[in-house]
Amino acid sequence: MSDLRSVFKEMVGEVLESGLEAELDDELGYSRYDYRNKETENSRNGHSRKTMKTSAGEVEIAVPRDRNGEFETRLVKKNETTLSGDIEEKIISMYAKGMTTNDISAHIEDIYGLEVSDSLVSRITDKILPVVKEWQQRPLESIYAVVFMDAIHYNVRCEGRIVKKAVYIAIGINMDGIKEALGMYVGENESAKYWLSILNGLKNRGVDDILITCIDGLTGFPEAISAVYPKTEVQQCIIHQIRNSTKYVSYKDIKALMADLKKVYGAVDEETALYELENFAAKWDTKYPKISASWRAHWAELSTYFKYPQSVRTLINTTNAIENFNRQLRKVTKSKAVFPNDDSLLKMLYLAQMDITRKWTGRRRDWGEIHSQLEIFFADRLPQ
Repeated sequence: MSDLRSVFKEMVGEVLESGLEAELDDELGYSRYDYRNKETENSRNGHSRKTMKTSAGEVEIAVPRDRNGEFETRLVKKNETTLSGDIEEKIISMYAKGMTTNDISAHIEDIYGLEVSDSLVSRITDKILPVVKEWQQRPLESIYAVVFMDAIHYNVRCEGRIVKKAVYIAIGINMDGIKEALGMYVGENESAKYWLSILNGLKNRGVDDILITCIDGLTGFPEAISAVYPKTEVQQCIIHQIRNSTKYVSYKDIKALMADLKKVYGAVDEETALYELENFAAKWDTKYPKISASWRAHWAELSTYFKYPQSVRTLINTTNAIENFNRQLRKVTKSKAVFPNDDSLLKMLYLAQMDITRKWTGRRRDWGEIHSQLEIFFADRLPQ
């Protein structure tokens, strides 16, 4: 937040100075370098310095003067030293809520009577990019209890074409039960190779161990995790597996099939789950042979949660934590069908992430129970 405040301070000066110059243009009837359209004896006469108080701290701005001393700004009154409305936060906040640069320009003009071009809004929000890079490289804690990993996809313009880009997202729960976004990265379509580079990045940022990872069913993902964190247990998302299993099931069969499948993933232990999987195969393999085959092929990652009590199972058997996060990101970005470049996508997602994670202040209600279980299961990997 301190980094963002310093960005706000830079922004408010730029926006105010642009507005003041526009007001003087209007007063004199010509822009700074447009002498041919000058129809007045009055002219510009340098600038005076003025310090304004904003929500981000004191900001020094250059107030333009005219030679006749007649110019009085409406934006910053003569004896005014406090900026009401905090325009810099408004622009960032509107961008974080998913408003387009056109919408923001129109909104600022409606509220303040200040003309802010689309390109200026883009330049203002571009000031976030160094903060984003720093956030992506910040040091992390040495141990995370659980890390959820998933990707969402967006259309991005690239070399004159519109291509589908993946945004790789990692969310961790530390040993105090606090949830945090570890990173967001824009890359090509989702692949285990790219995830490997992200996991190496987490390692380089200080993450020595992850107890459990929760992932989707991407081929090669478990191998990428074990290459960097060989002791980490992998849990494949049950919801993803169910979706993939029932994708081509006939409508008239879906209710009965789901009831039988629930006996598998809802079993009290792994032995019972395997027994129910055999029953499922005996009943449905003639019609849908790929379902039981898929569950058997991914059983090592699908069955991890059976060894834990209910509180830990609820935490890890789905990627709900990251799915909810992704859903909120999509709400913010739904107004943008295509992003002009990777940076445009990343800065909007980062600002939306700041907005979302601001509410992640407390730990899970059942964390005491979960932590006690993890201390027993991973006693050799946790500091005493």
